[in-house]
Amino acid sequence: MSRPNLTGRLWYDAVFWSSFTYFTFGFSLRREGWKNMPKDGPVLVVSNHQSMFDPVLAGLASRRYLSYLARSTLFENRYFAGLIRSLNAIPIDRNMGKDGIQNVLNGLSKGQCVLMFPEGERTHDGTVQPLKPGVSLLIRKVTCPIVPVGITGGFAAWSRFMKFPKASPLYLPPTDSAIAVSVGAPIEAGRYKGKDREWILNDLHAAMAAQFEAAKRLQRKS
Repeated sequence: MSRPNLTGRLWYDAVFWSSFTYFTFGFSLRREGWKNMPKDGPVLVVSNHQSMFDPVLAGLASRRYLSYLARSTLFENRYFAGLIRSLNAIPIDRNMGKDGIQNVLNGLSKGQCVLMFPEGERTHDGTVQPLKPGVSLLIRKVTCPIVPVGITGGFAAWSRFMKFPKASPLYLPPTDSAIAVSVGAPIEAGRYKGKDREWILNDLHAAMAAQFEAAKRLQRKS
């Protein structure tokens, strides 16, 4: 199983525990489904996308080191590229092109647990948006478990329309920006063999939407 190098692990662990404290006390974070994440081997994690917080939130709900997709342009700065490479970051273009798909498959072939946001961008209204058509090309080629993740509260906490986050502190009455994350049971890749694009996209969307609803039930309300 491929893991970040020592520098990456130290950095990842530091961010994990500082973020866990920040989101627990600042945004009343709740999470469930920790045990649904396979302990080892390649895994493709698919999550809805509500805010800039989402990569960290998905990581807080996983017992694995996650490999994150990063815009290929971010690798042009050699110093920043060194940092994100230490975390097993995977370069990809916005439209999930051929090279990006191959990069994800290469990461999975190394045993990585790769996180992606199939909507392609942050939601405009808080709901789970339609998935990008190119996602089906990747799903057809994947041979590992696919784990759906649902995040709620992130849109109210820091949507694409907000300049600054809006907290929901644990010691105050809850608000709609209280955050919850739900990790679903793995989906076997064989489920999608021989299926057409629309069937794949609709089925994967339904799995993500189900975890989004589970996260909403988990969200602190009292």
